[in-house]
Amino acid sequence: MEIKKTIAVAIGSAFGFIIALIWRDIIIGLINMAGLNVNSFNDIMGASIVIVTASIITVICVLGILYISRWGGVEQK
Repeated sequence: MEIKKTIAVAIGSAFGFIIALIWRDIIIGLINMAGLNVNSFNDIMGASIVIVTASIITVICVLGILYISRWGGVEQK
C-alpha cells in the first residue's frame, strides 16, 4: 500500500510539472508579444492556439492527478 501511495504522488507531481512547463512557455511568449523579446510566438493567433492547447492539457493533467491520487489512496487534507 505504501508503494502504491508513493507511485501516485510521483505521477501526480509529474503531471504538475508538465502543467508548469507548458504555462511557462505561454508566459514567455506573451512577454515577447509585449515587446520584451524573450522568445517564442509572435502574433495573437499563435498565442491563442497555445493558450487553448495548454488549457486542454492542464485539464487532462488535473484529471490525471485526481485519478492517480484516488488510485494510490492519497488522502486529501
